[in-house]
Amino acid sequence: MARKSLVGVVADELLDRIVAGEFPPGTVVPGELELSAKHEVSRMTVREAMKTLQAQQILSVERGRGTFVNPLSRWASLEAVLRAASEGENDAAAAVQLIELRRMLETGACELAASKVSAEDLARLGKHIDTMQAAHEKNDVASFVEADLAFHDVILHASGNVFVAVLFEPLHRVLETRRTQTSKVPEIQEHAIGHHRSILDALAAGNPDQARQAMDAHMQQTLDDLKNYVLGA
Repeated sequence: MARKSLVGVVADELLDRIVAGEFPPGTVVPGELELSAKHEVSRMTVREAMKTLQAQQILSVERGRGTFVNPLSRWASLEAVLRAASEGENDAAAAVQLIELRRMLETGACELAASKVSAEDLARLGKHIDTMQAAHEKNDVASFVEADLAFHDVILHASGNVFVAVLFEPLHRVLETRRTQTSKVPEIQEHAIGHHRSILDALAAGNPDQARQAMDAHMQQTLDDLKNYVLGA
């Protein structure tokens, strides 16, 4: 059990270096001898750690050439992908793809919520918007992000689909990181508040089509803001 734990530590440290950009996709990672010396472990421990990352398709072995870092699109570990998306240095594609994922799931959740949302849910949504507005006026990014995340969480649960909220739970850390990054821009805050009000109006009207369209417009604005204000695309 102790050796397995040590293998995990070495695998995590190597993944940290990959995520940090020390070993970009397509590059060769150091050999067993170099890694065993750096981590002060046996070559067998390093070999098992490498196998762990290979099983997650983070690394691939080409006989006679070495062990290479795979592009993020090939990784098979959700945890590793989320680490790369929240901590990576060159993750513009991951940022865009995260919004694409949200668009696919949240528009549907909003459509479902329109026919199921309770008066208590609507009141909570309105309160979260008020908190966002107050935080915007005080330039309190942390409070703004907290209220923003809470607003969307109410809708996910109001959809009545248990799978939706469960699917989003692992994304919380990366969503918080992304929101903090984008919400530092006052214009993005203003856009978000306006779209959240439109979403609330659609939900209060009990109109599924309008609710889907309102959330879809919000996701499009989020994508546009990311490209224009953060990525400089």
